[in-house]
Amino acid sequence: MTEIRDSSNISVQDQTATVRGWVQDIRNMGGISFLTLRDRHGTLQVTMPKKKIDPELFGLLTKLPRETVVSITGDVKESNQTALGLELIPTSAEVYSEAGVPLPMGVIDKVNVEMDTRLNHRFMDVRKPEVKAIFELKSIMVELIEEAVRGLDFTQVYTPKISAAGAEGGAELFQVQYFDRPAYLAQSPQLYKQILMSTGLDRVFEIGPAFRAEHSNTNRHVTEFISFDGEMSWISDEEEVMRTIECIIDHVLKGMKEKGAAQLAILGKEITVPARPYPILTYSECLKMVNDNGLPLKEGDDLGTEGEKIVGDIMKEKGIDLYFIAEYPEEAKPFYIMEKDGTPYSFSFDLDYRGQEISSGGQREHRYDKLVARMEKKGLDPEDFGFYLDAFRYGMSPHGGWGIGIERLLVKMLDLPNIREAILFPRDPSRLSP
Repeated sequence: MTEIRDSSNISVQDQTATVRGWVQDIRNMGGISFLTLRDRHGTLQVTMPKKKIDPELFGLLTKLPRETVVSITGDVKESNQTALGLELIPTSAEVYSEAGVPLPMGVIDKVNVEMDTRLNHRFMDVRKPEVKAIFELKSIMVELIEEAVRGLDFTQVYTPKISAAGAEGGAELFQVQYFDRPAYLAQSPQLYKQILMSTGLDRVFEIGPAFRAEHSNTNRHVTEFISFDGEMSWISDEEEVMRTIECIIDHVLKGMKEKGAAQLAILGKEITVPARPYPILTYSECLKMVNDNGLPLKEGDDLGTEGEKIVGDIMKEKGIDLYFIAEYPEEAKPFYIMEKDGTPYSFSFDLDYRGQEISSGGQREHRYDKLVARMEKKGLDPEDFGFYLDAFRYGMSPHGGWGIGIERLLVKMLDLPNIREAILFPRDPSRLSP
């Protein structure tokens, strides 16, 4: 007997096989019954002719509740009636765990289920092949990101997620009690990855959780997400950072088409790989676009969701999915972004994907005096950032970097309706469980 885990690898030469999985469906047709068994690789049909199967085994298998976990051993036969071209005629079975009835939600039923119901029973939701495919693609995407940055000579690092101060200040911080004093969950590894630019680790990246205490109940915002951050030294301008991101995204999109082909087929999705280089628009150009389309924003205003969508629609008409928006007003950017001397702008950029920001970055201010002045200009007390400023006081290389929301990237890549589709157990202002 051949014991297998991948039902797609069964062949008639195996003669007999054992398969394990969940009972997805049972159809009783009088003299013959069919059981669909599902594992991580797909489904297999178990065919049960009543006259050829042990009566006790037939009775056991045909009465199992959906989603029961079983092991079935049987003879492998060719079949032109199944997707695999194979079926299993059972000779024995073991029930590992019988599912309760009724199920909290269906797995194969063509009935719309509310998002809250799905998230409350995520263990059941992920049993759906199309939902599982999203998280398999997410894993593939992270693997491709790491492959791309390592190929560009970046070193992977890990920074604290509990800090004495936020990376950007402001109110979007989760405060926690750290023994006898307050601390904060990390918004970003920004301060730490910049510190590392003074160490000789010229290129670093991190993929890890980030936290934002935003009271936003939208399909784009959550309070905990996975961020892909990078920082690189010895740049001459922010365009070097932009081209590095472009190289990484290009590698990811091409790799997803190849390595994620099976999952993309399940979802009925195709990935388009845009031509390089990605266009660079300026903030001022985008402001004119949105004004010309009836959105009355003034100089210095955030483009916002509506403004980003207008620009995205205009770029879509030109056949462009990915594009940079550069030279944002310095007032709108964090203290660590370098000002463009003599102008109200900064050496900053966003990368937008079909009308939504997925990355923000720029050239950092590496000059100690100017960095302190930027902090004070933003209403921050430099004494609160002593551990950070010390790295600049004693020799800092010119550098720049970025942050990319992993889930936002996946959502736009797969055209998903809600960022929660790309997070196994989402956290937002109303959800802390499961």
